[in-house]
Amino acid sequence: MTSLNVNNQPVAYQIDPQTPLLWALRDASNLTGTKYGCGTGHCGACTVDVDGRAVRSCRMTIAQAEGTFVTTIEGLSADRAHPLQLAFLAGNVVQCGFCVPGIVMAAAALIRRNPDPDEDAIRAAITNICRCGIYPRLTDAIRRAAAAMRGEEVIPAGARPGIEPADAARVVPALSPR
Repeated sequence: MTSLNVNNQPVAYQIDPQTPLLWALRDASNLTGTKYGCGTGHCGACTVDVDGRAVRSCRMTIAQAEGTFVTTIEGLSADRAHPLQLAFLAGNVVQCGFCVPGIVMAAAALIRRNPDPDEDAIRAAITNICRCGIYPRLTDAIRRAAAAMRGEEVIPAGARPGIEPADAARVVPALSPR
C-alpha cells in the first residue's frame, strides 16, 4: 500500500507501487483534471504540484510519491476562484483547454517560489506545450495572477464557466426507444 496526501486528503493506493502517479490520480482517485498527453514528460499536460514543485506525473511512480503532498487542479481551488484560474478566464487564455490544468499547476508552483516573476522567469518555468499557441496571453495572465496574490490587483470572478463539478458526473437516464 502506497500512502500520500492528495488535495489535503490522505490516500492509500492499493495498486502496483510502480503505477505512474498520473494513472493513480486519474483512475484510482477520479481526478481527471490531470491530463495524459505524451507519456514522456515533454508536454506537461500531466503537471501536478508535489511538495511545492511542478512535477510531470506521468514520469513519477506512486512509490516515488510515497509520503508527499500532491495537489491537482481540482485541489487548487474548490470553487475555481484561485487567482490563476480567474486570470486565465479574464485574459481569455484558454482555447481548447486540454493543456491548461498542467500549465496552471506549473504556474502555481512558480508563483509560490517567486511571487513576482518576470517574463523570463515565466518562460523558464512554463515549459508546457500548447498546440493552440496561448503563450502571449499566458504570460500576461500569470503576471496578473501573481499581482493578485500579492494583493496588488483584484481579478473579478465573472461568470463561472461550464457546468458545476457535481453535475459533471451525474447519471443521465437513457432515452426510451421510439
